[in-house]
Amino acid sequence: MGRLAETFRKLRKNNEKALVTFITAGDPDLETTTEIIRELESSGADIIELGIPFSDPMADGPTIQLSSERALAGGATLPKILDMVRSVRKTSEIPLVLMGYYNPVFYYGTERFVADAVEAGVDGIILVDLPPEEADAEGFSAFAKKGGLDCIFLLTPTSDDSRIATVVKHGRGFLYYVSVTGVTGARTDISATLAEELNRIRTATAMPLVVGFGISDPVQAGTVAALADGAVVGSALVKLFEEYRGVELKEKVRDFVASLKAGIRAETSES
Repeated sequence: MGRLAETFRKLRKNNEKALVTFITAGDPDLETTTEIIRELESSGADIIELGIPFSDPMADGPTIQLSSERALAGGATLPKILDMVRSVRKTSEIPLVLMGYYNPVFYYGTERFVADAVEAGVDGIILVDLPPEEADAEGFSAFAKKGGLDCIFLLTPTSDDSRIATVVKHGRGFLYYVSVTGVTGARTDISATLAEELNRIRTATAMPLVVGFGISDPVQAGTVAALADGAVVGSALVKLFEEYRGVELKEKVRDFVASLKAGIRAETSES
């Protein structure tokens, strides 16, 4: 059983939901990313998504776009990110999922990427501009399945039953439900129809279902996690990297992540 499956198994056994945190790898440098991963894990994160910085992050709002710019300016590359993951794996078994765009993976070489990512200790990959059909056509899905790398695909409020079936058929690890249309970014409200939308997906699969895009505080994280198997917090966390550095950044990350996990536990313990 892989790290992702084992994490969801343990959470279900303990009647808990996952806190999935997103940061951009290399923002502002890879040494900081390594240190922040430790802080995320110790503060309550169950799964960590590491953004692969890219020059044209079309699905991302200003906060994550800026974090990609900082990471690229700091010299972050895909090979260096994999080296960083290798370093993290010396002391940590927290599930790590790379999230980004297909261009860096294509340039790296898809078969080579899968082999190197798995060897480094990456558990899953989310490529927001590579839907299941193209992943199959490119051969990426086959390489990933053979190599043991979970391909995680996105569903959105506009996904119809046919699309849900396709994503369920090809996805592994968990399903990522994008709770809003548009780009990433913290928002003030959770969709009033979220429960109905998630129930529709539940009828098609027992695969873990996490919700992201727009979740910005402990109350929202708890509300979403009560309906799903986990909540993803990205932009609100990445925003801290704009404002703080060093010890102060670590303190802010610890406090925020601990509050998110507490919010999830408080809401899900009542449901």
